[in-house]
Amino acid sequence: MPLKNDSFPSSGAFDVINETLQADQNEKKNAVDQAKAIVAFNLKNEKGEEKSWYLDLKNKGEVGEGAAPEGGKADVTLSLSDADFAQLVAGKANAQRLFMGGKLKIKGNIMKATKMEPILKKAQGGKAKL
Repeated sequence: MPLKNDSFPSSGAFDVINETLQADQNEKKNAVDQAKAIVAFNLKNEKGEEKSWYLDLKNKGEVGEGAAPEGGKADVTLSLSDADFAQLVAGKANAQRLFMGGKLKIKGNIMKATKMEPILKKAQGGKAKL
């Protein structure tokens, strides 16, 4: 089931990340070994609607809709606009600058958030190794 939501144009990135994780078991294992976290992304679109997706890089190595996998809890939640997420995934924005500028809010284990950069690079269409 695709994760892309037309109200959130950048949400297609979650499909790309998930496809990359599912396509290569070694890559999935490396991602889980490095991140050891469930990371939630709470995006707000231009209409002010909010929606969440999660990256389970703790147990299953998968991506899904919602704040966390069923029965789980996110280690860290990143809240930002859909447009800023698109810039982040495209490599045109820096997470640290977004955070310092108040455009990215982080709840939970901030150190886990720093492990996301290589994962997000996968959504740029490259097969970057972790």
